Amino acid sequence: MFDKIKKNYFILILTFLFIYFFFNLLGGDRGLISYLKKKDAYNELKIKQTDLIFKIQELEHKNSLLTENIDLDFIEILIRDKFLFGKEGETTYIVK
Repeated sequence: MFDKIKKNYFILILTFLFIYFFFNLLGGDRGLISYLKKKDAYNELKIKQTDLIFKIQELEHKNSLLTENIDLDFIEILIRDKFLFGKEGETTYIVK
């Protein structure tokens, strides 16, 4: 039996090296599966980043309406939303 192993020693070593590299290629920290998971996480973070940038721009716009050029229409909208305040003869509906 040891004679067969000695004769096929090179093939045996190559087989183990191939199996080692194959498993590390797929499942290691820098493997294919890990790459795909990181790519998905990166795409999700890019989507969150664009959403946050849009929200920041919206808040900056609302802030500019309240500070730089005071927009009375926007202030009226805020008062109506926050205090459920309406004009006389106006019906306010709350939809949930």
